[in-house]
Amino acid sequence: MSTDRDPAAAPSETGPETGAGAGAGVDAGVDADAARLAALGYEPHFRRDMSLWANFSLGFTYLSPVVGVYALFGFSLATAGPPMIWAFVIAGVGQLLVALVFGEIVSQYPVSGGIYPWARRLWGRRWAWMSGWVYLVALLATIASVSYGAGPYAASMLGFRPTATATIGCALAILAVATLINLAGTRYLALAAIIGFAAELLGALAVGIWLLATERHHGLGVLFDGQGAGEGGSYAAAFLAASLIGIFQYYGFEACGDVAEEVRDPARRIPRAMRMTIYVGGAAATFVTLALVLSVADFGAVISEADADPVTTALTAAFGPVAVKVILGVVLVSFVSCAMSLQAAASRLTYSYARDRMIAGSGLLARFSAARHVPPYALLLAAVLPALLVIGSKVSADALTKIISFASLGIYLGFQMVVLAALRARLKGWRPAGPFTLGRWGPAVNVAALVYGIAAMVNMSWPRTPEAPWYDDYIVPLSGAVVIALGLAYMAATRHHGRGDAPAGDAVPVPARPGRRRRLRTTGDPW
Repeated sequence: MSTDRDPAAAPSETGPETGAGAGAGVDAGVDADAARLAALGYEPHFRRDMSLWANFSLGFTYLSPVVGVYALFGFSLATAGPPMIWAFVIAGVGQLLVALVFGEIVSQYPVSGGIYPWARRLWGRRWAWMSGWVYLVALLATIASVSYGAGPYAASMLGFRPTATATIGCALAILAVATLINLAGTRYLALAAIIGFAAELLGALAVGIWLLATERHHGLGVLFDGQGAGEGGSYAAAFLAASLIGIFQYYGFEACGDVAEEVRDPARRIPRAMRMTIYVGGAAATFVTLALVLSVADFGAVISEADADPVTTALTAAFGPVAVKVILGVVLVSFVSCAMSLQAAASRLTYSYARDRMIAGSGLLARFSAARHVPPYALLLAAVLPALLVIGSKVSADALTKIISFASLGIYLGFQMVVLAALRARLKGWRPAGPFTLGRWGPAVNVAALVYGIAAMVNMSWPRTPEAPWYDDYIVPLSGAVVIALGLAYMAATRHHGRGDAPAGDAVPVPARPGRRRRLRTTGDPW
């Protein structure tokens, strides 16, 4: 499926070396990466301190199986019963298709910022600006939601009531820790990501194995039995609603590409790290969910909402109250790691915008710390705005809910804007030219990824609470429409999308004039 076309980048992938030759190999690899970045129109500022495993760990902690499963397990099980676990398989396959498309793009354009620079090279300035805007707003909302969601677990671990004030305090503390790690530099970010990955994976495996060994109440056949969930209506509709646990689980792999300028040999390593994030993260999430499903003693209590928190119920029964606090400590580490990775992705996207002069305050947001080799003001933006959203929940928790409702839809929308841009570019003659390519399978995978993404967005947006006011029933699509409208208004008022001279639209070959050889566009089209 993939081919290696760039021998100059090979030394950094040949494995461990010793002596002077090792240092020379690493230096040669870094120099080759810097030359590749210069050819793409940018000067190197970041330090390439992130290994393949660190890059994968960043994507894994962003995807965070523990955060995703623990947050939505009760809702999904109550809605569709044990078969809801199959949503992980369906969403995993769909998002793997997206990750393969992204792998081709980042392999050719290993530039920091991810969604925005990829859309810029594949389509042009306006499309890139809107893609990045949607994704950035979604990231900032997700940072706020992850930080806020840690409050109840912190309360359970520390033994206090999860009041609104206490939850806000926990959320701000998590944001502060994540920001300090990010400000320390890429090396510390990489180390923290690896620690977070190890803690989360080992914790997930330990909890799952112990539950299966000591608290298993059902056989595997229960995975095909709805246990009465969805009765009185269509079970397919119930399953689609419950499948949100899978849809919400499988993003985070794109963070591997957001830090492309901090990874050695990114054209080869990042596509691999993206796939590893899907494989390992998806397997871990499915395993934890399987263990939790089989350890639920009374499905009827969960479906009737008599047991509103089946995760805590199962963990307490299996481990006892003391051990549960240790497990909750691991969960909190997962929340911190997830917030940290989200913040890293948001800051690199902001920095990418700013250095191309595509956003207000570009001069400040594009500043770089020579000592830490990070964009400090872009990082602070990724801390302050989520903090304001969290603090705003004190005035109106409903407002925070409405803002966060857009988060997952916005991330998927940002993904699909890139997937669509890739398909458009293919139809216009783009042939992926990085070391990782899908070859003749590329167009089919691209189409399948687009179909999956559109279906997932429709499922997320579908109104499911007819008893609620219409604006609450349609909150997800409405919030998406508001964000897009604000972005269009911003573009029209400031025209930042037209500033800067960074390359745009150059993936698509420009037809040669009669008598001249074919050439590539480097300055970008009006879009």
